[in-house]
Amino acid sequence: MKTPPRLVTRTLTVTFITVAIILSVVFMVLTLDARDRVRTAETDKLRVAEQVFTTLQKLRLQEQLAALTTLAENPTLKAALDTYFTEGQFTGLAPEQERSLRETVARETEKLARLVDADVLAIVDTQGSVFVSAGGAREAWPQGQRIPALAGDQPALQDVVALPGGAFRISGAPLALGDRSIGLLLHGTSLDANYAQELSDLSSAGVVVIVNDRVVARTVPDAVAQDLLTTAAAGNSTRRLAGEEHAVGTLLTTPAARIYTLSSIDAAARGATRDALVALGTIALGAFVLAAFGSFWLARTLTDPIDRLAGELEMMTAARDLRRPLPPSGTSRELDALTNTFNELMRGLAAAEAESRAAYLGAIRALAAALDARDPYTAGHSERVSALSVLMGRQMQLATADLDVLRLGALLHDIGKIGVPDEVLRKPGALTVEEFEQIKRHPGLGARILRQVPFLTPHLPIVELHHERPDGKGYPFGLRGDDIPLAARIVHVADAFDAITSARAYRPARARADAVVELQRHAGTHFDPASVEALVIALPSATTIAEPALQELLGRQLV
Repeated sequence: MKTPPRLVTRTLTVTFITVAIILSVVFMVLTLDARDRVRTAETDKLRVAEQVFTTLQKLRLQEQLAALTTLAENPTLKAALDTYFTEGQFTGLAPEQERSLRETVARETEKLARLVDADVLAIVDTQGSVFVSAGGAREAWPQGQRIPALAGDQPALQDVVALPGGAFRISGAPLALGDRSIGLLLHGTSLDANYAQELSDLSSAGVVVIVNDRVVARTVPDAVAQDLLTTAAAGNSTRRLAGEEHAVGTLLTTPAARIYTLSSIDAAARGATRDALVALGTIALGAFVLAAFGSFWLARTLTDPIDRLAGELEMMTAARDLRRPLPPSGTSRELDALTNTFNELMRGLAAAEAESRAAYLGAIRALAAALDARDPYTAGHSERVSALSVLMGRQMQLATADLDVLRLGALLHDIGKIGVPDEVLRKPGALTVEEFEQIKRHPGLGARILRQVPFLTPHLPIVELHHERPDGKGYPFGLRGDDIPLAARIVHVADAFDAITSARAYRPARARADAVVELQRHAGTHFDPASVEALVIALPSATTIAEPALQELLGRQLV
């Protein structure tokens, strides 16, 4: 017989992995090169932007100072200031007069503010306090507001100040009446989102404005700005912010403020990487097409037997027929060995399953028989409760697997009574409190007995909790409502029904109708309402069963 070829000789792995490795190396080289180029380009872009910004700011400052110097000599403004300070110095001003003169100065200042398009135009006295302010941001410069940057003998003419109402970049020109200095005329630009956006448009990069170690304006995500705030590096550099590498440039650094430009190297590199991927994709397409043509026959001879094997396994699984052996493929020693091993495994599994099932059923029946043998009045009780529980479960549309658990759990529900003394279990009269406490221990005792058998684990909740009540007055745990497993609630109702309709040493059996009335009367307190309803619906359907079968089901004649 011809030996089938080895599986490894028919695989496409070597061909395609080799091509993939080559392409991956090329891609890595292109990516690293593109990233280095992007990093250099972005850093240079920010450096150029810083130079442009510095040059423009110098020109803007010169223009502002020239404009402020001209405005400081405005005749109308100087006349209003002269009146205020001269009359105030020699004659003193009444409150209304002082307010009127100050309003005159404020109106003139407002006119000048519109001329220079300033966020704020303010007159600050020699003590560094705001005399009047005008412009869109004048609310942040109230009368009497101290300007920290202007305190001292030699006030600065260019600085950044942080006020309660916002941060501003200021420039100023001296105001004088004759040879007497009366303060400064300040031009302020608000360091707000508009200012940041203007710088961002100018530099084609993100902008973060930090004043007194607090981000006051930004055009980048907040996480990036907050990471930048915590870094101590200065000057142009690259930093990792919010998980991405950024090129960072410095537009302004003062004791009070810092203005940075940022550009995400990762974001820029993604664009370059996409371009590289397009070129690489063209190369990869050609390489894989050639590899595909060269290995097409090899791939078919490899996948066909595997597909056949997978199809056989799928049909076996769908039919739940694991005893039918799989036929060998005849195309690969590895596949044939796998098939033979699988067949042996399934044969062993089937044998073990049969043995386990036999032992399982034998143990169940032995336990139930041991219990029923103790008391002739309860003989067959477990079987009847089991059968009735399954009827109720079907009425409640439980799944097949849940019905199997319910059937065996109900069969074993009273197994803990094996540990209850005969004089208590078979007592013909009423139980004392102590004797009832012994009876109440049987659910827990039954659970402890069955817990030693692993395959009975799914049935433990039924055994342990079938005496719990919806109102929480059951035992052993006092569970309420839906905290009690549904299977335990069903068995509780079936158990009570069979107990009521069965004869005991101390009372005769009661009619089924009486039992139903009793269960319905206590539905919601003693018993689960849905389970009671399922019992009521299921019992009439049981009357269609032939009498011998019904006797086998319920163990007695219908009343």
